[in-house]
Amino acid sequence: MGEKLKVLMLNGSPRPNGNIALAYKEMESVFEENGVEFENILLGNKDIRGCIACETCRKNGKCVFDDVVNEIAAKFKEADGLVIGSPVYYGSVNGTLLSCLQRVFYSTSFDKSMKVGASVVSARRSGCTATFDILNKFFTLANMPVATSQYWNNIYGWDPGEGIKDDEGRQVMRVLARNMVFLMKSISLGKEQIGLPKTEDRVWTNFF
Repeated sequence: MGEKLKVLMLNGSPRPNGNIALAYKEMESVFEENGVEFENILLGNKDIRGCIACETCRKNGKCVFDDVVNEIAAKFKEADGLVIGSPVYYGSVNGTLLSCLQRVFYSTSFDKSMKVGASVVSARRSGCTATFDILNKFFTLANMPVATSQYWNNIYGWDPGEGIKDDEGRQVMRVLARNMVFLMKSISLGKEQIGLPKTEDRVWTNFF
């Protein structure tokens, strides 16, 4: 393989030392062991507005609101993998992260096929699987393989850093990272040796 593999990690928590950050550290240790470059961006404490469906991105190739979303889009284009992590807010994704993801995926036209995606969720008690499902939907509409682990990618804790007590959750993150590395390496080799799957012109059908 040629260049180093790159992973972009988006943290939807407003807490720089929260439990998503703790989960990411477990993943980052595996990436470092395997020579994978990574960049971790904290989003939950930023002012990111939602999409207004203006369609300007269809004309100029980027979101009309020139903020961190466009910066992330450029990094995402160059990445081999994307990790998105969120604490559970009312049984769902942090609103700031959700606004960011909706704008990034909608405003970008570059091919996301075979970039590997992984979702990470933290909660005090419940809501993890519902949030996990919402995050994974971004990958599955973009031809992105989804990395899995030995259990759903959840870590539990309320206070910042409390997830350190969740031994199983931390192990899940390490297994997730190893599986993600394997997928990225396998896809890279596949591109070199057999090429990407055949594509078709996109068909759009509305519900009448």
